[in-house]
Amino acid sequence: MFSNHPFQGRKLTEQERARVLEFQESIHYSPRYSDDTHEYRHVMLPKAMLKVIPSDYFNSETGTLRILTEDEWRGLGVTQSLGWEHYECHAPEPHILLFKRPLNFEADLRVAQQQQQQQQYAAGH
Repeated sequence: MFSNHPFQGRKLTEQERARVLEFQESIHYSPRYSDDTHEYRHVMLPKAMLKVIPSDYFNSETGTLRILTEDEWRGLGVTQSLGWEHYECHAPEPHILLFKRPLNFEADLRVAQQQQQQQQYAAGH
């Protein structure tokens, strides 16, 4: 039974969320770095936090976290601006999540928001 919708992930229960959020203050964010197309950063979760993350958030073959949806990583207490995508876990260090987003994402988002506001204004007059 397959859906046409991409995987949406699973939100944490209130109890699970309370347990992982105890570690939120200890999450470390790397500086951003970039190549020709994307900017990147890695997020280091406290190692002890892995013990309270539900088992279905993990890839059973690698033992690392699977690729998490935005709702899932935000649910774990990771806070970042819009546009970031979790794209890889570093197997030797399973507590490190790798993120990327297109270069100029924030500037492109502002332009799109301004265009939308202009269209709404024009439609109202």
